[in-house]
Amino acid sequence: MTHARAERAALSDLFARLGPDSPTLCEGWTTFDLAAHLVLRERRPDAAGGIALAPLAGYTAKVQESLKAKHGFEGLVELVRSGPGGVYGLVPGLDQAVNTMEFFIHHEDVRRAQRVWEPREMPADLEESFWKRVRAGRGLFLRKAPVAVVLHRIGGGVALGGAKDGPKVEVTGPAGELLLFCFGRQAHAKVDLSGDEAAVARLMDASLGV
Repeated sequence: MTHARAERAALSDLFARLGPDSPTLCEGWTTFDLAAHLVLRERRPDAAGGIALAPLAGYTAKVQESLKAKHGFEGLVELVRSGPGGVYGLVPGLDQAVNTMEFFIHHEDVRRAQRVWEPREMPADLEESFWKRVRAGRGLFLRKAPVAVVLHRIGGGVALGGAKDGPKVEVTGPAGELLLFCFGRQAHAKVDLSGDEAAVARLMDASLGV
């Protein structure tokens, strides 16, 4: 089983256990909303543009609500579980290349929104793939960082991003935790931060990610 499919299966199991009304780290979204989002991005490409483009967000939200009404929570969970859907199931390798990170992040969005949770120890090859994504995407992920950012991966590796000048904040942790940090989950990523106190506070409040 690929890592993408393993994360998909684990998230589907967690959805089923928690039900539709549990919180997530996605602001304003319950598990029901997140399940609908995952189905939309795979199976409704006509509406997926609003995920990243604000002018299209209204249509995306409308389609997301229609998916909830049509399938219900249990139906959406089964669609997530049975994937990859759409183009992700048709193009060899695309599911692993794109959905590994997507499902890892959203799996943690559900796990870490619960009252009790613990960080997972990730397989070495998965950590390596996360670090490659962090290094390749740091310019995009950290483009809104108001300070210079130095990412230190536990186990080896350094990547620079954020502002070109001014104060610097060093962020240290496993690759998966750095990925979550760079995708706007700063308050929930298990990382160590060092630097000027005001600069750290500004980075923690910044809107990071794509």
